[in-house]
Amino acid sequence: MAARARCLGLLSCLLLGCSPSECAIATVGADVTLPCSYDADAYGRLSVCWGRGSVPSRGCAGEVIRTDGTSVTSRLSERYLLAGDLGKGDVSLTVRQVRESDAGVYGCRVDIPGWFNDHKQEETLTVVAARPQALKVETREVRERTITVRWSPGFDGGRPVTSYTVDLKDKQASWETAVRTQILNPELTQVTLVDLHPAQTYNIRMFAVNSVGMSAASNVLTLTTKEAAPDGPPLEMRLEALTPRSIRVTWKPPRAELRNGALQSYSIHYREYDPVGRAFRKWQHQSVVATQESESTVLLNLRPSTRYGVIIQARTSAGAGPASTASLCSTLDEVHPTSTTTAFGSTSAAATVWPSDASFAPVHTTLAAETVTDESVWEQSTTEVTSALGPDPPVLQLKEVKQNTISLSWIPGFEGDSPITGYYLEYKAVNASWDSTKTVVDFSSNQTNVTIIEVNPSTYNIRMFARNSLGTSNASNVLTITTEEAGHPSVTTTPTVTSAAMRAEESGGLHPAVIAVPVVLVAVIVAAATTWQLRRMRHKQGSLSMWVTSRALRYRGSESLQEL
Repeated sequence: MAARARCLGLLSCLLLGCSPSECAIATVGADVTLPCSYDADAYGRLSVCWGRGSVPSRGCAGEVIRTDGTSVTSRLSERYLLAGDLGKGDVSLTVRQVRESDAGVYGCRVDIPGWFNDHKQEETLTVVAARPQALKVETREVRERTITVRWSPGFDGGRPVTSYTVDLKDKQASWETAVRTQILNPELTQVTLVDLHPAQTYNIRMFAVNSVGMSAASNVLTLTTKEAAPDGPPLEMRLEALTPRSIRVTWKPPRAELRNGALQSYSIHYREYDPVGRAFRKWQHQSVVATQESESTVLLNLRPSTRYGVIIQARTSAGAGPASTASLCSTLDEVHPTSTTTAFGSTSAAATVWPSDASFAPVHTTLAAETVTDESVWEQSTTEVTSALGPDPPVLQLKEVKQNTISLSWIPGFEGDSPITGYYLEYKAVNASWDSTKTVVDFSSNQTNVTIIEVNPSTYNIRMFARNSLGTSNASNVLTITTEEAGHPSVTTTPTVTSAAMRAEESGGLHPAVIAVPVVLVAVIVAAATTWQLRRMRHKQGSLSMWVTSRALRYRGSESLQEL
């Protein structure tokens, strides 16, 4: 560019009829000095003027500056100055920030005393347009997917700026990979870059362009977009039923390019489904802190033999992303214990207990799947039952039977959506219906055992219920118990013996004395006792009194057990 400007300057000088020494070439915006001097030692300080155009016979045409030899006495603009040493006769003209309109002939006249003694000198200034000066770029606003920058235009190089160019690249990449965008409106001083990726660091630089060329690069901005909610769902979600009341959920984070920031947590949403796959309860929610590339949690306090749908959303500081595909999984079946008593007071229980923290291999796995949109996480199915959950029934167990004294205990079930506030016991005659039950006593929520003394022994059924503020549970398992007066043999009959109870007996759950009694003798005794008891129950009346840990509980009525 400099060589081209120099050639143009020489050509202009030749066309104007001047020698190379009398021509000056300047770039628009630069300062240029046109030489002129005289012998101050011989003449002393003299008056000098500079003007635009050839030097006339008197004075200076289009005068731009004048000096009396000591100081400047007048000038057309602050851009004109005499920067040399006037005391030594250096009266060279300096033009600051040259413009294209400054091009042309300049004449210098030194007023030397005497006729026709004035010194005249002419200089031709050639002005070459330049590229614009580099821009200064500033940050205006940074959001999740956009960056707004603004700039202050510099000197345009003598030619109007026609466009701007923006380079954008990832911070770790080279400028050769930058995405270049041209802004064709030269009046703009602000622009917004869109379609950026959240939580990513970018470098930005700009250029100004005129008819001569492109400016040098601006300062470089290093900016990081804000985090956004993830664009992708968690991956590879798996459901495993551990126990009748728990399901393990495992998954992996969304794809790295869709996370849009640092994952902070996961929102797990789950609800019950009916056998045909329709949701009928509200979503329940659980939060898990994001820790690694493979995540896991266990959903607790679920209902046995129930299908659950589960969806997961990943969360950043900006919010939750789309939900994973909802999968259905059934909890394991629960086997309630059934207790029996023997003629010798021993007991055996038929039960399967699933620990809440079981770690064994699951039996039930994912059964089906449904597609759930991001919005459906918060929308409820029209078939939902919005009522809260009551408690599960307790598991009633027989601890001991001694003649007319019975010791019971129970294991609390799931409390539901409200803490258990108490329990109550029901009993009935073995040949009566539950419609004729008698509530014997209420128990506190922290009580788990009781001792019953039957004044007039009989055979009857016992069951329990749990209460909370939302309602009453279903009935527990039913115990069938027969007691006798002191001094009489005690025989308990159980109408139904489950296969689980049979397995328990085979595993050694019976009293050792029973093993020593011949099978035939036991059958005879049981038959005789049963016949005798049925005859007794037609005539005998009885009542119950409850005793718990050395204190009597409330006693209710003394109606005949047979009538109950």
